Amino acid sequence: MSASSQLAMLSELARDARDQAGQMLAGERHSERQVAAQLESLNRYRLEYAERLQQAMREGIDPASMHNYQQFLASLDAALQRAREALDAQQQRVQQRQQQWQQEQKRLSAFDTLASRREVEQQRQEARREQRISDEMAAGRLLRQRTEYAS
Repeated sequence: MSASSQLAMLSELARDARDQAGQMLAGERHSERQVAAQLESLNRYRLEYAERLQQAMREGIDPASMHNYQQFLASLDAALQRAREALDAQQQRVQQRQQQWQQEQKRLSAFDTLASRREVEQQRQEARREQRISDEMAAGRLLRQRTEYAS
């Protein structure tokens, strides 16, 4: 297997790894949006429920109902805390996947740079070879012409 084809294979593998890392990053970002939406929904629900408690207090509320409202608000607060923690954890996973994607992109860029340099070198060598052949042909013609004139 030639060095060029090995480099092409490594480049293709790096491209696949980068693409896979990108898909994983997209999945984590999607999950992050979902967790953020759940947190927002919980926040809205908690605000609505607190407003209901305020309204009930203005209209007069018995102690048992007040206790139920407070317990439910406490459970909503606990759920909000868990949702914030879940969002923080998800954001860390997104960050890790982002770093993984960037590493794979750097690796691919390195292989692409090597391939590009190799191609430039091959083109330079080919140009030299063509120039050498052209020079040899011109020298041969010149030699034949000199030989013909000398005769």
